[in-house]
Amino acid sequence: MASATLPTPVHAFDAALSAADQASLLNGEILLQTRSHTLIGAGVTAQMFLPTSRQQAWTQLTHYPSWTQFFPDINRSEVLATIDHSESIERRVYQTARKDFFLLAVQVEIYLQVTETPNQRLQFQLERGSFSDFSADLTLQDYGPGTILTYSVEATPLIPVPSLFIQEAARQDLPSNMRQMRQVICAST
Repeated sequence: MASATLPTPVHAFDAALSAADQASLLNGEILLQTRSHTLIGAGVTAQMFLPTSRQQAWTQLTHYPSWTQFFPDINRSEVLATIDHSESIERRVYQTARKDFFLLAVQVEIYLQVTETPNQRLQFQLERGSFSDFSADLTLQDYGPGTILTYSVEATPLIPVPSLFIQEAARQDLPSNMRQMRQVICAST
């Protein structure tokens, strides 16, 4: 009866998680799913449990200079412009990163249009940069004593690297990056 110790799901999305996945998340594991995206791109979705409120997580996630602490490969992250709408906020964000990718060191830069739905969702869309396409979606959902963070990314680099290599790099790097993100968020609350 392990499921009796699990918190009651708050959203229909949470109910879709298996009892084993729920238990894994609550034990600190990162759930990861990789997929192909275009001929040379990749997609990845990661989920983790944050033992903090959605509002506390939101405050940290929308402080974009902190993304250099969440993801060690990002060495610069700054907000260039902000437009406040009644239901959402749009920001223009600039980021640079360096990634040692097998025998190749890659430096990338990206200009993103970020749409924030307060305390719920961040949507990242490529304006221009070192990718032929890039989009990401980060959602926060209440879950028992904390929050489930789901982060999905799809990207195609300008450099022709086989999709399987990108998926493998994501499978190796993203879980540790997500754990780092959780550590930074929880240390600040």
